[in-house]
Amino acid sequence: MEDQAEQLREMMRNRVARPVGTAATNDDARAGIERGRRKTRIITVTSGKGGVGKTNVSVNLALAYSRIGKKVVVMDADLGLANVNVILGSIPKFNLYHVIRKQKTMQEIMMQTPYGISIVAGASGFSKIANLNEEERQSFITELDTLTNADIIIIDTAAGVSDNVLDFVACAEDVLIVTTPEPTAITDAYGIIKIIATEIDNLNMSLKLVVNRVKSYAEAKKVADRMTSIAGQFLNLKVEYLGCIFDDQVVSQAVLKQKPFMVVDPKCKASQCVQHLVGRMEKSEIKGQGSFSGMMRRFFGREG
Repeated sequence: MEDQAEQLREMMRNRVARPVGTAATNDDARAGIERGRRKTRIITVTSGKGGVGKTNVSVNLALAYSRIGKKVVVMDADLGLANVNVILGSIPKFNLYHVIRKQKTMQEIMMQTPYGISIVAGASGFSKIANLNEEERQSFITELDTLTNADIIIIDTAAGVSDNVLDFVACAEDVLIVTTPEPTAITDAYGIIKIIATEIDNLNMSLKLVVNRVKSYAEAKKVADRMTSIAGQFLNLKVEYLGCIFDDQVVSQAVLKQKPFMVVDPKCKASQCVQHLVGRMEKSEIKGQGSFSGMMRRFFGREG
């Protein structure tokens, strides 16, 4: 098994981004070496508890990136209760379950949306990636690598600290932890930060905090200062305060309409906040290898 994993790692190291639907050739590989590897930014969005607006943040973050000319894919990595497509008002025919079972390819299940982003629907009802056998796991990871064509890959995880969530957190260079000012949300957000600190060995990972549904900048800063201070003091872990998103009635209206709030009202407070988050993200460099092949190796690194 270890030999097979090492072979796949080597394949990923040599893989280059190529147009969708074309196979890699020796000429592609040589051209890739000459061009240099394309950097794909991998952003995992997670939270300690449900109901804090994590999926809404993921989708609207993708739209904000799209509007500055980035090619964006949102992958719904909630393998139990996938809902990215619900916010977008779409009904996918196929999802990650079909890829995992090798019934469809990643490109076949990917949906283009009217909003300039693509989505990969989650595998509702599928329990654990850890349940995959070696052949299924390798096939799934090979399929994931076909997303290399994107500039930004946003992975929307399930809430909480399951093995699946930690797998996808371990994949990313940037991990956005979403909380609200509610005491339970803050406690659960700290809980997932603590587990990340103890369970994941990824020195290149950048942890960023987003405080959602705030009434003022002062409220958001109070929450952020408390969490970043505790993480530094007790976990010896740096958590960057990325920014906040205001409590905005446009957001609830957009959910009812099954449209992103950035589409319903691009100038509302929440939309402006998300654009500010992307502005701050763009000023930070991609740490580590910055390629999807790096994600694959880290994913394999969590075997067992």
